Amino acid sequence: MQQSPIAELRARLRLPLIAAPMFLVSGVALVSAACVHGVIGAFPTVNCRTPEELDGWLREIESRTSRSSDASGVAAAPVCPNLIVHRSNMRLQDDLAVLLRHRPELVITSVGSPAPVIAPLHDAGALVLADVASLRHAERAVEAGADGLVLLTAGAGGQTGWLNPFAFVRAVRRFFAGPIVLAGGISDGVALRAAEMLGCDLAYMGTKFIATHESMADARYKAMLVESSADDVLLTSAVTGLPTSMLRPSLLAAGLDPDNLPARGAIEIGNDIDIDARAARPKRWRDVWSAGHSTSGVTDILSVAALIDRTTDEYHGGKQVF
Repeated sequence: MQQSPIAELRARLRLPLIAAPMFLVSGVALVSAACVHGVIGAFPTVNCRTPEELDGWLREIESRTSRSSDASGVAAAPVCPNLIVHRSNMRLQDDLAVLLRHRPELVITSVGSPAPVIAPLHDAGALVLADVASLRHAERAVEAGADGLVLLTAGAGGQTGWLNPFAFVRAVRRFFAGPIVLAGGISDGVALRAAEMLGCDLAYMGTKFIATHESMADARYKAMLVESSADDVLLTSAVTGLPTSMLRPSLLAAGLDPDNLPARGAIEIGNDIDIDARAARPKRWRDVWSAGHSTSGVTDILSVAALIDRTTDEYHGGKQVF
C-alpha cells in the first residue's frame, strides 16, 4: 500500500517538528541548519526584501541542504516557505512565482484563505498547510483544498490563537483526518510527544529557535528570552492590531508601560510631522519583541544542532522531565 505524503515526509524526519516561520528571525542559516539536522525549516517569504532575494535564499538553502545530503547519504528535511496571503501583501504573486520555480515540498499559508494559491502550488507538487485560529477558519481552509492545518493555539508567539490546544485539536479531528500541526507551547520533546498523543502529526517550535546562534534575532532579544519566563509574556493588540504575544521586558525597554499600552495597533502608527520623532518611535518586531508561553523553556542560547539534539533526547525519554 502506498504511504500518504505526510507519512513519507515523517519517515525522513528526526523529529515530527517544524522550526516555525518567524518574522525577522528565520533566515538562511537557521532554516538550513534545521533541515540538515532532521527538522522542517520554515521561514516567511517576506523576511526577504525582494522576490529576487527570496530566489537567492532558496538557492542557498538548497545548496547547503544538498551538500549535507550528499555527505550523509540521508536526504535533509524539507524547507517550507510561508506565504502571507492577506491582501495587504503586495508581493504575494511575485513570491508565489518564485516558489513555483523552486517547487518546495511544503508551503504554509498565513493570514487569510489559502484558496488563491492552492491550485498552482499543487500543480508544482507542494503540500499546502494553512494556519488557522478558529474552527470556522479550519473548516474553510479544508473546503478550499488545504492539505493540512496549522492550529494556532493560546500561548503561541507572535500573532496568536486563543483556543485551548486540547479542545482545538480534538474539535478539528471530528471533521478532518488530514495532517494537523500544533502551534503554541511546544518547549521540549515531552510536549512534542504529548502533541502526537493528542492527535497531531507535527508541531511548531518557535520561541526556542529564536534563542539559537543561527537565528537573525538581535543578541539582546536572545538574552531576554533566557532571562524571561511565561509570566513575562503579554497578550496585547496594541502592537500589531491583532492579539499578539509580546515580551513585557521589551515593552519596558522601548519606553512603554505594559500595563498601560496605547490603543489597538497604535504603536508605530501616527502622522508625526517631526521626522526625528517619528524615527525614534519603537517599531513592532524591531524593538518590541515577541515570544510564546514556551519562553520558560529557554534556559540558554544554543546552536540549532544542539537544540535539536536536546529535544530528540527529551522526545525519546533520555531525559526525565517532571
